[in-house]
Amino acid sequence: MTEEKARGPSAATVGPDEGAREEGAQPRGKWADNKEFLLSTTGGIIGFGNLWLFPYLCFRHGGVVFLIPYFVLFLFFGAPLLFLEIALGQYTSEGAVTAWRKICPMFEGVGMASQVATFYLSTFFIIILAWNIFYMINSFKSPLPWSTCDNWWNTELCHSRVNMLDNSHLFSSNTNWSFLNNITLPEDFESVQYFNVTDLSQPDSSSEEEFWRHRLLRVSDKLLGEVHWDLALCLLLAWVMCYFCVWKGIKSIGKVVYFTATFPYLLLLILFFRGVTLPGAQQGLYYYLYPNFSRLADSSAWEDAGMCVMYSCATCHGVLTTLGSYNKYNRNCYRDCMVLCCVTCATSIFAGFIVFSVLGFISHTQNVPLEEIVNAGPTLIFISFPLALSMLPGSTFWTVLFFLTVLLLGVDTHFMLVESLATSITDMFPRHLRRPGAREILVLVIAVVCFLLGLTFITEGGIIAFHLVDQYGTSEIIFLFISCLETIIIGWVYGADRFYDNIEDMIGYPPNPVIKYCWMFITPLLSVILLLCRLANRYSLSVYGYNLEPMGATIGAIILVIPLMCIPLFILVALWRNPQNMISSSSDLRQLRPHKPLLTLCKCVILKAQGQPFRTAAERHEKIMMEEPSGV
Repeated sequence: MTEEKARGPSAATVGPDEGAREEGAQPRGKWADNKEFLLSTTGGIIGFGNLWLFPYLCFRHGGVVFLIPYFVLFLFFGAPLLFLEIALGQYTSEGAVTAWRKICPMFEGVGMASQVATFYLSTFFIIILAWNIFYMINSFKSPLPWSTCDNWWNTELCHSRVNMLDNSHLFSSNTNWSFLNNITLPEDFESVQYFNVTDLSQPDSSSEEEFWRHRLLRVSDKLLGEVHWDLALCLLLAWVMCYFCVWKGIKSIGKVVYFTATFPYLLLLILFFRGVTLPGAQQGLYYYLYPNFSRLADSSAWEDAGMCVMYSCATCHGVLTTLGSYNKYNRNCYRDCMVLCCVTCATSIFAGFIVFSVLGFISHTQNVPLEEIVNAGPTLIFISFPLALSMLPGSTFWTVLFFLTVLLLGVDTHFMLVESLATSITDMFPRHLRRPGAREILVLVIAVVCFLLGLTFITEGGIIAFHLVDQYGTSEIIFLFISCLETIIIGWVYGADRFYDNIEDMIGYPPNPVIKYCWMFITPLLSVILLLCRLANRYSLSVYGYNLEPMGATIGAIILVIPLMCIPLFILVALWRNPQNMISSSSDLRQLRPHKPLLTLCKCVILKAQGQPFRTAAERHEKIMMEEPSGV
């Protein structure tokens, strides 16, 4: 047998930046320059979590002390996964599904599971953008509609905190209001509390809460009910923006991210300087940064740090593998990952200063303990911040600026999810979907399907469906299970030593050996521990007073199981296709040292080599010719 036959039919003819192609398929594109990949990945991993999750967890778990479990888990859990997924995409030049098929056909379902979860995310994540667009449109009204109780959606229990602060002398206990109705006041009038902070914190008490619940969500006791068409138009606008960012693939994404990934930092900087100059900002920053070392002994701090790291790195969604697959073969992805880790950590910490300076301002102006107004999630963005911004001079400007920032933080995260789906499907059927015009149609189909499904979330009972998908469809259980399998497959099935050699072949030197042991032991162990902690927690099945048991638990369990079922299903498919070759990697993959054992531990051979021959001199020359200039 000749050397060329032993390598397989395509190894000698396919360059490292092209990858194997089916007959009739067009070649895959590559990023136009180094900056496009970094900006795209930054936009993909920087999102709402940096703004509403990390600052809240810092406050909840001991201030700056929370950085200790956060950085520990970032170093041994988040960063190894981030590097693994980007390097995997760059090495295979394949999307999230076919990359795993090439590495180990038996575990193609791992990639499929991530894409089903990404489909869930693509359908419901954009609803938050639609809400944001709705708020931003209403921000141009004067007065801001959530700052008063004079609107058709307000109830008799409504209290406008902005008006009370502007006219605090009218709400003192000894103020005589009898002239309004020409009535005689009771003798105990002076004991009446007109500004009860505790009551205002309850549902339907504040104008901001009523705008959120009665104007935006319009919650009713119906399971679904009618579609709110004003929100549907906002959802349509969000999908139109997303479509025209993604429709040309990396050609359009690479240009759009120059704006969507950088401009939010300018807006955040403006909000930072405005926030820290507000009255009471110092009090908020004190709560954010005050160290409470006793919290380190609380297991929930470490558990929440792991969840926060996973969201901060956007791992196990297939997005990182997809974006890495468009890199040139010899790009220094190791250096890129270190840059991305620094950026996401710095952004989260910086966002915390903005959030808590504003919350401190609310606490100061309302004389309310800060603990009562600190929230994570949509409540922070759509209730707390609108309240604070409506108190400022020039409130319209600051409100529009804030919601524009949130929109840009979210939109590039979302169109990276759609890009992951489009790339994965295209790579599964390259002969049909790499033709001119096919990608545009594919992205349009994805957008239309997700838009129609998304209408479910903007009905009268849509928040219930939204809660179920949020709790189950994007559950940490799915992503932790995937993270555990990814590291086990690379470390123990494909071979950590072989993957290290692949990375050395790409970047020119081997990465830090600690990462190898993270893939083999530390990261999967942490994934299992975090997974068990999540399984022990019972999900909340109550939304605005509606108990979703038992039907909600049943529907949620089905949503949760669907992506996980892809893993055993594709094991059976691999068994049916080729039972003798279920764990053998594709012959298309380049190997630096094919006769070297795939995995060694303490000088003991754990996995033997597959016996592939060394590369020819022609193939070595081909790599040199494909190399790109150094530098970022």
